[in-house]
Amino acid sequence: MAEQAPGAEEPVPMMQQLLDSPFLLLLIGVALPTVLYIIWGVMEVVAIPVAQ
Repeated sequence: MAEQAPGAEEPVPMMQQLLDSPFLLLLIGVALPTVLYIIWGVMEVVAIPVAQ
């Protein structure tokens, strides 16, 4: 493995930036289940048979 110059920095990978951000993780942890439950609820409502 080659040594880097003292001033040269590698770019931080996107996934590492995501996992290092607690507020972004909190937002994803709240938004994703909310969206999934909304989609699930819409699917359940659509599946209700129409009354005669």
